[in-house]
Amino acid sequence: MTTGQTTGGAGPAQAAAALRVAAVQTVSAATVDTSLAAVEPLIARAAQSGARLVALPEYFALLGRSDRDKLAIREPDGDGPLQAFLSEQARRHRIWLVGGTVPLASHRPGKVWNASLVYGPDGSRVARYDKIHLFGLRHGEERFDEAATIEPGRTPTVLDIDEGGRRWRVGLSVCYDLRFPELYRALSPVDLLLVPSAFTFTTGSAHWETLLRARAIENQCYVLAPAQGGLHENGRRTWGHTMLVDPWGEVLQVQPEGEGVVVGDVVRERIDKVRATLPALGHRVL
Repeated sequence: MTTGQTTGGAGPAQAAAALRVAAVQTVSAATVDTSLAAVEPLIARAAQSGARLVALPEYFALLGRSDRDKLAIREPDGDGPLQAFLSEQARRHRIWLVGGTVPLASHRPGKVWNASLVYGPDGSRVARYDKIHLFGLRHGEERFDEAATIEPGRTPTVLDIDEGGRRWRVGLSVCYDLRFPELYRALSPVDLLLVPSAFTFTTGSAHWETLLRARAIENQCYVLAPAQGGLHENGRRTWGHTMLVDPWGEVLQVQPEGEGVVVGDVVRERIDKVRATLPALGHRVL
């Protein structure tokens, strides 16, 4: 396991059957302008490392002082400054960009879809996943109830991307989804699972790595989990530990806290070897 910020260049030519990926860790602010100003150079750093797919964390554009602050920046599907920002960044760097989550206007007043949006190298949107499972917590003085402002999604989403002459299957999920293995079974088999997140310090310190490694092991695929990681303007502390986990459950790279970029390769040979060594996916009964 490698610990710390990983931002080195692509180095020697990658194996033909590898997809270089990057996860951005942020400590998002209570204003959009400040948050985007921080995330933009991190996207550039990830692209400069040779990453072809770059993923941002949940709430990358805003962690407001109130849960309702996200309602003020909600956008109609297909139009708005956050969607324009993601499209422009993907096009500028010629990357597949996973826009953490963006609050999209719901059909229900006072609620939004917490949508993970994916843009291709030409800037066009190629996938949308609305977070299905909504976080709730009562732990001492901590209280969270995402259902008060978020409309749950209903559709598991898998994306196929063509890169390096190969097709890679990518499963989309967001944060609290991580606790529900049945969602990932619905996505399987995939090469890579994405989990943009904003885990609290309390739940992250207890469960984050265990859950990520479990999802990788049981689905025999890579898991890339960009996270919020630090003390925010609103007083909230997030766990961080953005990481890349391989199909055997090994943590390849991790950024414990603060802004940074985690970079690594999704290697086809590694996926195939794990699945051939322990063909658990083929042994499924239910």
